[in-house]
Amino acid sequence: MRPSRTTAVEAAPSFVELFTPKLVTVLREGYSVANLRSDALAGLTVAIVALPLSMAIAIASGATPAQGLYTAIVGGFLVSALGGSRFQIGGPAGAFIVLVATTAAAHGMDGVILATLMSGVMLVAVGLLRLGTYVKFIPYPVTVGFTAGIAVIIAASQIKSLFGLALAGPEPGPLIEKLPALWKAAATVDPVTVALSATTVAAIAGLKAVRPHWPGMLMAVAIATLATALLDLPVATIGSAFGGIPASLPMPALPQMSLAKVVAVLPSAVSFTLLGAIESLLSAVVADGMTGRRHRSNCELVAQGIANIGSALFGGICVTGTIARTATNVRAGAHGPIAGMLHAVFLLGFVLVAAPLARFIPLASLAAVLIVVAWNMAEKQAFAALLKASWGDAAVLLATFLLTIFRDLTEGIVVGVALGSLLFIQRMSRMTAIETAVPFVPEDRADTANGGRTPYDETVAADPDVVVYRISGVFFFGAAASIGSVLDRIADRHRALVIDLSAVPFLDSTAANTLETLAHKAHRRGVRLVFTGTTHEMRQTLFANGIKPPLARFDRRIEDAVGKLRRRLSARD
Repeated sequence: MRPSRTTAVEAAPSFVELFTPKLVTVLREGYSVANLRSDALAGLTVAIVALPLSMAIAIASGATPAQGLYTAIVGGFLVSALGGSRFQIGGPAGAFIVLVATTAAAHGMDGVILATLMSGVMLVAVGLLRLGTYVKFIPYPVTVGFTAGIAVIIAASQIKSLFGLALAGPEPGPLIEKLPALWKAAATVDPVTVALSATTVAAIAGLKAVRPHWPGMLMAVAIATLATALLDLPVATIGSAFGGIPASLPMPALPQMSLAKVVAVLPSAVSFTLLGAIESLLSAVVADGMTGRRHRSNCELVAQGIANIGSALFGGICVTGTIARTATNVRAGAHGPIAGMLHAVFLLGFVLVAAPLARFIPLASLAAVLIVVAWNMAEKQAFAALLKASWGDAAVLLATFLLTIFRDLTEGIVVGVALGSLLFIQRMSRMTAIETAVPFVPEDRADTANGGRTPYDETVAADPDVVVYRISGVFFFGAAASIGSVLDRIADRHRALVIDLSAVPFLDSTAANTLETLAHKAHRRGVRLVFTGTTHEMRQTLFANGIKPPLARFDRRIEDAVGKLRRRLSARD
């Protein structure tokens, strides 16, 4: 007896279960003073890491360092308070530098804030529509390709600040235009700025090597800031470039909005949404892998959307889950979302208390921080491994990587996913096969108990009247043409056809249409058609396409179908 292919169906989670923030879950479990102590320490650790990063990412994005801090404070608090991950840390991310800078250049900072607000609304909608689970279908070569591409663009965007170059005009955005402009300004290299940048990079790398648990980035920036202030170094600082950082949060306000402006920034908002969903859920998956927990993807997207709306209202830029800060949060011993909320509170304390000191921070040291971030972002080993894996993975990787660098991040992701999907379809179609003149073992007897004959009933293969085809693998649109061409070649000498689908786990409407064409052709020729091994779901699909008695008959086993066909053909003769 062939085992029936049934799948246990779990009860679908309710709306409340899907969208309950992990903060509520943690508090229901019981929250102790010891848990608060762990979260406070983790929150402080993450705040120390996030402080220089938030300002550096904002500056590289064309925003002010204050906007980076507002994003980390408001967005980070909301992501942790409302999110579907216990350990997610939200804030400005390096992945957004290119998109935000491009949007700022085209539509101004008001356009960036409006696009961030619109992206927040879209993310909430994506989460409520429960589309978050589909983000996991993005191929791995695509994520490696666009991450490496972003790393290259971030590094290129910091060359001017690293070397103190004086460009003749505004710095071009596209890499092809940027590099020649920077080369023309090579004669303006400032030795003091170069020395400060190199010292910052060396300090970060050295501290990571000898004291990996120390906040290397913050300490390196602090050393550079102290040297700049005490030695009165002639380098660009936050004070000289931005006038410092306000010692308070601004009042919430809606950005300037009009129908024309909304239409203009809509493509940027869509790009923010796509990248925000990918980046935040990847970060949540990393946290799950480190802790053994499971995040609620759709709840996380809703929280990301609300965080982006909140950030925009306070003049901030895009918010997303940040992998490095989330991993730091886990390693620091965080117990739950309160650690992320406290990280935002600690950053707010810096703004309220120490904002005047920020004016001494040299831009070269923040550029050095981003160079280190870009180096760490580029998954170099994974990139090299995928290049060697197969031609298909290498093609997807390089297409995404090159399009991200030279065209557009969204275009790179879309093309990469499309190529990855085509590659998957091609691979799956190769796994779908068809066997003709199939022998079979009678299922009610052992293989060695066939009356002295071979274990296979070879009369099926030798029968001139009945032919048996067995299809194996996923029968879908990618394999329908090749399978259909085989089935179409039914010899006129056969009077009956058996199609066994017991080895087909899934059959789509294109495959059903192929079988429908075969059924009508067989009917016109007077050939009897029988399907065996079908599941209830397959029969529903076939019935919906018109394949039902008397056009075709269904039997459970090949043996049953062949026996009935032989008796009917003999009776007619």
